[in-house]
Amino acid sequence: MSRRRMVIIRFYRGRLLLGTAEAEVDEPLVDVAEKAGVEIPTNCTSGNCGTCLVRLVEGRVDYPDPLPPGLDEFLVEDGGVLACCMEPIGACDIDVIPPL
Repeated sequence: MSRRRMVIIRFYRGRLLLGTAEAEVDEPLVDVAEKAGVEIPTNCTSGNCGTCLVRLVEGRVDYPDPLPPGLDEFLVEDGGVLACCMEPIGACDIDVIPPL
């Protein structure tokens, strides 16, 4: 039997801590945010529209290759993450204010 490793994800708006929740393996950030009581808007839920764009402040996420249409290299350089389809790799701090 394998054990799932839980990690802590903290959600901020700027410097204000909005909520914290544990993420399971293969759980997208938008689902973790919901558990933390933080609403991240979504539309397509597949990475195409960019509605769920947030900023990764600390930690790592699993970026798909190639990047989905809602994200580009410039946004990634600024910490851009699509919460609907990207999963944390370890503990993360997420700012719900997108890097625009």
